[in-house]
Amino acid sequence: MQYMLLIYGDEKNSDYQPGGPNFDAMMGGYMAFTKEVQEANVMVAGDPLQDSHTATTVSVRDGKAQITDGPFAETKEQLGGYYILDCKNLDEALGYAAKIPSAAYGRVEVRPIMDFDN
Repeated sequence: MQYMLLIYGDEKNSDYQPGGPNFDAMMGGYMAFTKEVQEANVMVAGDPLQDSHTATTVSVRDGKAQITDGPFAETKEQLGGYYILDCKNLDEALGYAAKIPSAAYGRVEVRPIMDFDN
């Protein structure tokens, strides 16, 4: 079953931004994690996202598209990236989620991906 691991953190935490004291170690952790899930043949996809101020939100009301600059909701933690992993079960996905470096200072949400073919 495929699971999406959504990575949330505080974009304003300068310790983990480029040039911050923890940035290089965090990136090294991400490279090691990505290598681990690739070698385990569970990685389907994964990418970081640009900061939330680059987001554009679209909604349609009464047949008209409404375009808003910024994310859908303002929160303390923002969606910063994701992995899609093909795991045996939820426990395996949760185990991998706990290894994502941002889990140490942010949150990782794990959600099963719907499979309409089964």
